[in-house]
Amino acid sequence: MILGFIGTGKISSSIIFGIFKSKLKIKRIYISSRNRNIAKKLSKSYVKIKILNNNQDIIDKSSVVLLGVTPNVGYKILPKLEFSKNKKIISLISTINLDKLKKITKSKNIVRAIPLPPIEIKKGPVIVCPPSKFAKNIFKHVGQVLEVRNEKLSYKFWSTASLMATYYEILNTSSKWLNKKGINKKLADTYVAELFLSLSQDALNKSSQGFKKLVADSQTPKGLNMQVLNELKKGKFFTKFTKALENVNKRVSK
Repeated sequence: MILGFIGTGKISSSIIFGIFKSKLKIKRIYISSRNRNIAKKLSKSYVKIKILNNNQDIIDKSSVVLLGVTPNVGYKILPKLEFSKNKKIISLISTINLDKLKKITKSKNIVRAIPLPPIEIKKGPVIVCPPSKFAKNIFKHVGQVLEVRNEKLSYKFWSTASLMATYYEILNTSSKWLNKKGINKKLADTYVAELFLSLSQDALNKSSQGFKKLVADSQTPKGLNMQVLNELKKGKFFTKFTKALENVNKRVSK
């Protein structure tokens, strides 16, 4: 398999790092030089990676092309490129829908995917829309593939995928609080990371029970967990949280 990446940002590089840690058989990966620092780092790390300065060459030489540019850049450069009607394309672009992508690329073999940076360590969900054998055969090696037929429903996953920075800020805030209270920063960071890792793993293991039950089971009457949860509810933390998701959903659904 020969992969080509147009755009070498965080998501593209995470996919590539994950691939080389997996059992996916790759003959060659061509990457663009758009982000020179990341491109150079990747090419120095793996002999099977080659930087090409011409995006058309990447398309012509690759069996599967992954589009990892921003929406603005996508609208600017994609119409200037030529794709065969059967070229296999995976778009990682957040706000260019399938109809627009098909018109721009003139390819019938195009899907959208929503991987996240933890794919670098072969962790996390990867939404693929519509279901695609060639996309699944790639991403199943680096994450948990979840196929969605309805593109409008897939927009909801783009919204929840935008929680990444918020999640890390909760970790950051928790660790900084511990540090201010006299806990060594390294110890605080390790504790918080391990705490949230264990909670996430527990939630995954018990997902059949439903998250509502986990919320109830983690509290005792007038206990510490109940106190923090109630204070956040009174401050309308979760109302604002939901509103933020709605606003992102409106943006990606255009």
